[in-house]
Amino acid sequence: MISAPDLNPTEGIWALAKRDLGNLAAADLGEITRAVKRRLKKIQYRPDLVDGCIAATGLRLDG
Repeated sequence: MISAPDLNPTEGIWALAKRDLGNLAAADLGEITRAVKRRLKKIQYRPDLVDGCIAATGLRLDG
């Protein structure tokens, strides 16, 4: 049986974003926010990564 997170491509995007943030020693919440936004912006411009997260769900996009 497949659990709901496996069907959600957002989970894959968050996994990619968190991978580089694991060793961040942030001084405050603002620094964490900026780091997350920077990482998500980098992912946004890598359609191959986004497509991979969608493909990993096994769902089809009709359109």
